[in-house]
Amino acid sequence: MTGTSTPEGANAAQIAYWNDRAAVTWTTMQERLDALFAPITAVALQAAAPTPGEHVIDVGCGCGGTLIELARLVGPNGRAIGLDVSGPMSARARERLAQAGLTNAQVITGDASAHGLPAGQTDLLFSRFGVMFFDDPVAAFTSLRKPLRPGGRLLCAVWRPFADNPWFRVPMEAARPLIPPQPPVDPHAPGPFAFADGDRTLGILTSAGWQGAALVRHDVPMRIAAAGAVEEATDFALTMGPLGRLLREMPADAAVPVREAVRQALQPYDSPDGIILTGSIWLVSARA
Repeated sequence: MTGTSTPEGANAAQIAYWNDRAAVTWTTMQERLDALFAPITAVALQAAAPTPGEHVIDVGCGCGGTLIELARLVGPNGRAIGLDVSGPMSARARERLAQAGLTNAQVITGDASAHGLPAGQTDLLFSRFGVMFFDDPVAAFTSLRKPLRPGGRLLCAVWRPFADNPWFRVPMEAARPLIPPQPPVDPHAPGPFAFADGDRTLGILTSAGWQGAALVRHDVPMRIAAAGAVEEATDFALTMGPLGRLLREMPADAAVPVREAVRQALQPYDSPDGIILTGSIWLVSARA
C-alpha cells in the first residue's frame, strides 16, 4: 500500500501546511529534532511496550524516527506501518528505513483518519505528536480504532498546555511585545495544543469508542542547544514551534528585535549540560 484517499476538505488546512514550508523545516532539521525529542520518545516507547512479533501503527510518523524504533522493537516477525500526510516527510522516512535495512516497516502517505487499513490486525496504535491535527478528532479516533484487535492498545504523546511548556512559552513571551497582536486562538482547534485539555482528550476517546482512557503527565528536559550555544538556541526558537510559524508570516526585518529579545530570554537557561527548558506532555492510553 503506497497511499490513501482523503475525503475532500477533510483536514485540508493541516495537509497543506505539512506539505509546504513545515515539511522543509522538519526534513532539514530531522536529526536535531530526533535528538530534541529523544527523552519523550523513550518515555512513550516504554509506556507503549511494543514486543517482538506485534503489528503496530505509527500515526504522524513524520521523518521516521519513531517508526524506526518501533520496527526494531517488534522485530522481523512483527510489522510497523507509519501514516503521515506529508509527502516530503514520508519520503525521508522511507529513505531512513532503507538505510537502516528494516524490511518489516512501510510508510503510507495520506490522512490517518482515512487510512483504509484492514480491521482487527493491529496490536498497538502509537503516536508522538501526530494526533492533534484532525478537524474532527472523534471521527478520526473512531476510524483509527478499527484496525486494532479487540483489546489492542493506544499510546500517544501529546503536549500539555502552553503555559506548562517553557520550551514553547519562554521564546514566545519574549517576542510577544514585538510582534503584531494575534487574534484569540481556539484552544481546541487543530494544532500542537489541541489535546492539552485532559478532560476533553478523555472525552474524545470515550466518544470514539475507546475503553479505559487515561492520562499520565511527564515533564522532560528539552535540550535545544549545547552549553554556550545561545545563538544556535535562538535560531532554533525562531524556526520551530508557534513562534517560528508567526515569524514566517512577518517581514524579515521584523525578526531582528525579536531575535535579540529571544536570545536574552534563553540566556539564563544556559548550563554546563546545555540550554535546557522543560517540555510537558500527556501520555494518553486506552484500549480498543
